[in-house]
Amino acid sequence: MPELPEVEALALDLRGRLSGRAITNVHLAAFSALKTYDPPASALDGTLVDDVTRHGKFLDISASGLHLVMHLARAGWVRWRDEVPTLPPKPSNKSPMAARIVLDTPEGQQAPSGLDVTEAGTRKSLALYVVRDPADVEGIARLGPDPLADAFTIDVLRRILADAGRAQVKGVLRHQGTIAGIGNAYSDELLHAARMSPFKPASSLSETEVETLYAAIRDVLGAAVARASGKPAADLKGEKKANLAVHGRTGQTCPVCGDTVREVSFADSSLQYCPTCQTGGKPLADRRMSRLLK
Repeated sequence: MPELPEVEALALDLRGRLSGRAITNVHLAAFSALKTYDPPASALDGTLVDDVTRHGKFLDISASGLHLVMHLARAGWVRWRDEVPTLPPKPSNKSPMAARIVLDTPEGQQAPSGLDVTEAGTRKSLALYVVRDPADVEGIARLGPDPLADAFTIDVLRRILADAGRAQVKGVLRHQGTIAGIGNAYSDELLHAARMSPFKPASSLSETEVETLYAAIRDVLGAAVARASGKPAADLKGEKKANLAVHGRTGQTCPVCGDTVREVSFADSSLQYCPTCQTGGKPLADRRMSRLLK
């Protein structure tokens, strides 16, 4: 799933490609992906792109006072095409295509360029919104603070953890209404950097642990954004995977201590961690609501 660093880099890449360009058509291939009806998608036809920004994990293309907002969910992505086909994409349950954004034709080119919005797999969760204000998207309106914003201070994190009570710290980091932009992968990475169990109760952190977690949030996410910035969209997934320390690395060696990275599986997701770095050498039971084995 694209998270804050990838969506930030994607916004930067698309800003350079789209700013000042005209949107000529938005073709929907998966009609269920469009979650709004007023204004219609056709209202974007003929608009000029002003900017491309990010709200948490939401991508926002602003054009002539309207906003095309995307949430790429678990398996969605945006692919740049120097030339798009003449015929619009056909709706198909077998195709990953969700929508195509057709831009004006650059000088010296025979065909328009554009973006393909795709979603792999059968679980279709990608969402598109055409709105007058990004806050009209409920998911954006409910977002917590951005962890890389200046306003996200250690006092803000301290209050978030205290308010979360006995909730597990990994779940607190992932909850978009609490902190915006951190998902399953980077919550694993932050907790590994902070040398903290994913199941530690949020309100139980000592002052030193709060400071360590805050530093990990700023450092890990900041470094990921710096690595991804300036890379084209096609390279971002590989960039993310290549630099993860524990997430998605079950059975491999922890790059910090050399222990074996372990996994806890849930119904529709999993987490990865290093026992030596994070749980005092004790493996976590691989079941929902796991506790440290005694």
